[in-house]
Amino acid sequence: MAVASRFEPLEELLQEFVEATPGYSAQLCVIQGGHTIVDIAVGDISPEQLSGVFSCSKGAAASVIALLLQRGQLRLNAPVAEYWPEFAAAGKENVTVHELLSHRAGLMGIDGGAPMAEYLDSSVIAQKLASMPRMWAGNSLFAYHSLTMGVFMEELVRRVTGKRLQEIYEREVRAVHELDFYLGLPAELENRFAPVRHPLNAMPEVFVDPFGLQGVGANSVTGFLDNEGQQTFDLFSVPNVRAIRESGFSAVGGVANARGLASLYTAFPNMIQPETLAEMTTLATSGLDVSNGEPGAFATVFTKPRLGNDFGSWRAFGHNGLNGSVGYADPSYQLAVGYLPLHAEGVGTGSRSDQISKFLRQLILRNAST
Repeated sequence: MAVASRFEPLEELLQEFVEATPGYSAQLCVIQGGHTIVDIAVGDISPEQLSGVFSCSKGAAASVIALLLQRGQLRLNAPVAEYWPEFAAAGKENVTVHELLSHRAGLMGIDGGAPMAEYLDSSVIAQKLASMPRMWAGNSLFAYHSLTMGVFMEELVRRVTGKRLQEIYEREVRAVHELDFYLGLPAELENRFAPVRHPLNAMPEVFVDPFGLQGVGANSVTGFLDNEGQQTFDLFSVPNVRAIRESGFSAVGGVANARGLASLYTAFPNMIQPETLAEMTTLATSGLDVSNGEPGAFATVFTKPRLGNDFGSWRAFGHNGLNGSVGYADPSYQLAVGYLPLHAEGVGTGSRSDQISKFLRQLILRNAST
């Protein structure tokens, strides 16, 4: 474990979390200007262990989308149907790739729900989504496409390259940059996997239910339900199912550690050209999510800082996961950050990751002024 002397207060902050909440365990990695300044773990986890990162997976998958944009194989302003002709059904012929990948498509799930097995072979769900009408007209509204965003990315990659998104990510991103961040955890690394644990306490108000599953029935807009309208399984245990972390479903199936999260956001801005980086990380939509009434802000796939989740400057981009994990880059501070708690916890204002992010920026500004 390592901490640069001027950032030792961050380690002290995590120790305060341990003292305040017995059983608290987490990893934190901070890279600034390409140099690792914090790489620590507290509690019942080591820096080398891996765990589920839920929707942080979308950030890893976005790196593949960026490669295709840079090569001219995808264009954000092109209709989705240019690459995926069946998508034009039910009046969707003018929906653009940009709208699709910034949560504006109005296709948050399948009528009546679908079993997770179909999401793990996302070509099956893709066919169903392609035949559906949008839930709204125009592109001014948005809702977090918690699972279907993974389907969209994977289907576009299949259509353009004939290959699985996970295959390209492994060969051209993860292996090249030696990231401890997997979309498809190899069997030989299972001994490093630490199962996600349930919250130590009742989830605080800062916990946001991104799947919208609290008290909904079979027609949930999220589609994270089986055909009988019941939850497929315990949400917090999603990555603990070997089939899910083996498939590396790009919406929720990623496995990483804090070092892997931070390293992804160090590598990403350096692996693509500035024009492509701007395409991927410029704010595309913000306001109130029509599915849950919560504030939201998105670029292309990535989340952006917003009211209620102020994780960085206006230039920052990244993604958090259901269990409180988060990875992001903040070019204004030359930062890449990864945080991974062992027990699921809340996200957003007042959460531990929020406290860490704000304290980190305070330390940087304080050190700059001395």
